[in-house]
Amino acid sequence: MKTLAVSTGNESRFSWFLKGLLILSFLFLVARLFELQIIKGNYYKNLSEGNRIRKVKIVAPRGKIYARGGEILVGNKKIEKKIEFEDNGEIKKTEAKDINETDLVITEYERFYPLNEAFLHAGGYISEANENEVGKINPKCSEKGAIKLGSLIGRGGLEQYYECDLSGIDGEELIEVDTLGRKVRVLGLKEPVPGKDIRTSIDYDLQKELPNLMTDKKGAVIVSDPYGNVISLYSNPSFNPNYFGKKQYSNEVNNVLKDDSLRLFNRAIGGIYHPGSVFKPIVAIAALSEGKIDKDYKYLDEGVIRVNDYSYSNWYFTQYGKTEGEIGIVRALARSTDTFFYTVGALLGPDYIAYWSQKFGLGKGTNIDLPGEVKGLVPTPSWKYEVKKEQWFLGNTYHISIGQGDLAVTPAEINIETSVIANNGKKCDLTIASKETNKNCEDLKIKSDYLSQVKEGMVEACSAGGTGYTFFDFEPKVACKTGTAETNVDGKTHAWFTVFGPSDYPEIVATILVEGGGEGSSIAGPIARNIFDFWFHRKEFEEKKEKINLLE
Repeated sequence: MKTLAVSTGNESRFSWFLKGLLILSFLFLVARLFELQIIKGNYYKNLSEGNRIRKVKIVAPRGKIYARGGEILVGNKKIEKKIEFEDNGEIKKTEAKDINETDLVITEYERFYPLNEAFLHAGGYISEANENEVGKINPKCSEKGAIKLGSLIGRGGLEQYYECDLSGIDGEELIEVDTLGRKVRVLGLKEPVPGKDIRTSIDYDLQKELPNLMTDKKGAVIVSDPYGNVISLYSNPSFNPNYFGKKQYSNEVNNVLKDDSLRLFNRAIGGIYHPGSVFKPIVAIAALSEGKIDKDYKYLDEGVIRVNDYSYSNWYFTQYGKTEGEIGIVRALARSTDTFFYTVGALLGPDYIAYWSQKFGLGKGTNIDLPGEVKGLVPTPSWKYEVKKEQWFLGNTYHISIGQGDLAVTPAEINIETSVIANNGKKCDLTIASKETNKNCEDLKIKSDYLSQVKEGMVEACSAGGTGYTFFDFEPKVACKTGTAETNVDGKTHAWFTVFGPSDYPEIVATILVEGGGEGSSIAGPIARNIFDFWFHRKEFEEKKEKINLLE
């Protein structure tokens, strides 16, 4: 009986041990269930939802850019894209071709530049934000939030300058998918907000024509009305902006970035050059305005001025051994007589030359609504001493009086100079995006008699006997100035031509620079003539062009 009692006691203790273990296991399961359902219930619910719900970004279309006539300079191509979900949760977008009912398709827009390379420098292009830009906020439009990975942003031209206006706000679509990543239903949609459209003062047909006029020439063309509204702007060589952001053109894009010809460089606003004789109208107006000469001033040209061991000659004497005789301002401008301007520049002095140059906008930029504009350089004796540690000599004054020496300008600045003369004394900023009125104009308060005298000289320059021979037979009458600026490269010269017309009631102002091209009258002049033929005689221009094409 004792043995049985002990056995029963041991069995009883073991039984209680099992019961306790069972109770503990049950409590553990209850606690775990409580944790899963109550404490972490939302977490696992969201995790489960995440496995079947996808957020798909819908890229907002950028605003369009229109020409003055309503033509699209920069637009968007509508593309249907099929959405596929990778195993790792990444989203893959491909152009939709064969579409099934279960496919997820969204509409996106691809940037399109119908003028190709003709509008690169004025219009710009777009590309993906780089690692330094992602996460940053544009302070001009902070309400649009930080730049996201994969965002397309404007580069150069109007695309960059008006980024805040042109860029929209991306939308989003919530999609429920099955275990295979196929669409089940759309749970929600946030529509994208398109960017704002921009209308410009650009003439579509003229802009399209400029690459043909600048074939095989390195340089820039800028055409505006007399009050700074840009009609056309082109820099050559150029590049097709449609190639950016497309894998099939990656080699072409990489090559252009390494190209020594600097195809993406906007020479119209970013290149600085010696202006040569297109600078002389400023010297004439400055000398008249400061009372150094009057309208009856005469100068006897003997072909050359000698100062000690230095000679400063006139181009007519250098090339043909001839002199101009006694001339005044009108004839000196028409014939671009260097000796006249050497003498007048010396009477005026370098500080007054600099003062009036800056008054006309040289060395100050044009405030054009494009990124990348640089300011030219107007030298003075104090500048030379501070920068070069050299004294100023009479020869320096002679050089800047004819647009040489250290004087350097952009084509856009010269266009402003010519516009001041065309519009009777107002200096207006250049603008491309149209405004109701160009409010950024300053009256320089130049006497109308002085402007008229200089204008007459520029009219004579484009008349028989002047230097702008490409316009001798042109109607209506125009006013122009040629320029051939020496460089430090193998005796090459920059070819300049600046012109406005009609001379009495100007409609357009055009400035042409051909970098290292040669003489302004023979190289840049024909380009200017073609632009004016196009503008004033468009029908005849097209007929002439068609005949040339047939001959070729």
